[in-house]
Amino acid sequence: MRLMIAGGGGFRVPLVYRALCAGPFAGLVDRVVLYDVDAQRLRAIDAVLRDMPTAAATRPDVVMSTDLAEALSGTDMVFAAIRPGGTAGRIADERIALELGLLGQETTGAGGISYALRTIPHMTKLAEAMRKHCPDAWLINFTNPAGMVTEALLPVLGRRVIGICDSAGGLVQRAARAAGSPLPDGTLDGVGYYGLNHLGWLYRLAPDGRDLLPELLADPAAIESMEEGRLFGRELLTKLGCLPNEYLYYYYRSSQATAAITQQRETRGASIHHQQSSLYPGLLESTDAYALWDAARRSREEGYLAEARTHGEQRDEEDLAGGGYERVALSVMRALSGGGTAQLILNVPNAPVVAVGDPATADVAVPGLPADAVVEVPCEVTPDGALPLAQEPPRGQFLTLMRHVKEVERLTIRAVRNGEREAAVQAFASHPLVGATPQGRQLLEGYEQAFPELRGLWR
Repeated sequence: MRLMIAGGGGFRVPLVYRALCAGPFAGLVDRVVLYDVDAQRLRAIDAVLRDMPTAAATRPDVVMSTDLAEALSGTDMVFAAIRPGGTAGRIADERIALELGLLGQETTGAGGISYALRTIPHMTKLAEAMRKHCPDAWLINFTNPAGMVTEALLPVLGRRVIGICDSAGGLVQRAARAAGSPLPDGTLDGVGYYGLNHLGWLYRLAPDGRDLLPELLADPAAIESMEEGRLFGRELLTKLGCLPNEYLYYYYRSSQATAAITQQRETRGASIHHQQSSLYPGLLESTDAYALWDAARRSREEGYLAEARTHGEQRDEEDLAGGGYERVALSVMRALSGGGTAQLILNVPNAPVVAVGDPATADVAVPGLPADAVVEVPCEVTPDGALPLAQEPPRGQFLTLMRHVKEVERLTIRAVRNGEREAAVQAFASHPLVGATPQGRQLLEGYEQAFPELRGLWR
């Protein structure tokens, strides 16, 4: 199988390659094509891959390309993790919101809308090039905001685009371990989870038919052992009656998160930008590029959601070891290519569904959201694609927030697709972490100054 990675000079590409060299995914791919617009970043990542301590017999061939048509030709599967504007763009995404006293975060709130506005056009071009050069290939989308970008590509690729993220699956696995009932890879039996990307809730955990979640929420020691327990606190979790995705910290603790980010010496984006600015040249000069990259990777993992750990708390070792989103992507790829059915939490259209329980109630996976909206739910993946598993109707406050954020996503997509500047203003203004038209206009004006190419979107 030939795998093309768009954004092949990206920092996390070695995680994908490492997973392809050993373990359950070894032998799945015989050629990896790394495509990027930055040839220097490609050479740096190539140095890491060549230095990676893996058996030669299991290593897929690596080809580098800055020509999109060439990279796509003959491709069976495409992974996409691109960042238009680079890490410097992420700094602007965060800074412009913070200057207005709003949350400054890469995918959530104003920063996520900015990221989507400049990313959707590039991802649309990739999807259109796939239709021309490899029409039977699947696109596994890592590019953030993953749910919104995936929904924007449905008119081009239909169900041949699937969005992935590791945060929901990580939550489920942590909860299952804390409850004393770890789930085998590729199964989500008895798991109830609904939401949008970076906005979801684990509401049932019943691998053997009995829901373990109420007992887990009532156990202070078990909750404290989980990242989400430390993030949200047992009082809030008891009130919610479920476990939220870690990114909901920015909604439930918005003021606290914004204050913590503001008080940090530099934003997360600035920290990553400074790290990568020195790392990539260093990789080209190093005699041990893999070790240099891996040390940087671990440091970066340790800083994840640092604004929520204001008392010196440490991330769990399992989360620092790596093996998150690349395992999800490769599990999807293996199932699509005939390697057996897998159950995974993915970003896919809300219908059609695989019915669970009464088929009469299973018109959509998440009742209350449009059938064509991309949602993040457990899915069954086969060579025919990824079909969502029907979930229980969300409780009022959860459905209200999902509908609110979904409308923001659709306004953002419409702004790009139709060139409607006012739709972009309303997307910013109506986001629950913004909430006012004057601020929406200020945000868009600020992002247009930082990213002049945005002005070219409007008709």
